[in-house]
Amino acid sequence: MTDEQFLSTAVLKAKEGKRTALKEALLQLINPTRSEPGCLYYILFEDKNNAGTFYMREAFKDTAAFEFHTQTIHFKNFAAQVDELMSEPIQLVELKQVSDTE
Repeated sequence: MTDEQFLSTAVLKAKEGKRTALKEALLQLINPTRSEPGCLYYILFEDKNNAGTFYMREAFKDTAAFEFHTQTIHFKNFAAQVDELMSEPIQLVELKQVSDTE
């Protein structure tokens, strides 16, 4: 493990008829996750051209902070709903920043 930030985008695809339920479940993760000590940002997006496909942009201070997130009660509560709400498993795309932000 390094001290490098953990940056990722999670791709979450709703089952047919479950778009609203998945969106609500994801929105319920926002505030508690943002309150975690290692969370830098946690932002939900929906694909404008593919309703029901969501992207969670997330950054944690390091891998340990992300691993802490996956063990929280709010994340575990969400994970328990994945089979019911999602058409496929969460796709987690880990990112490495290669340019500056400006």
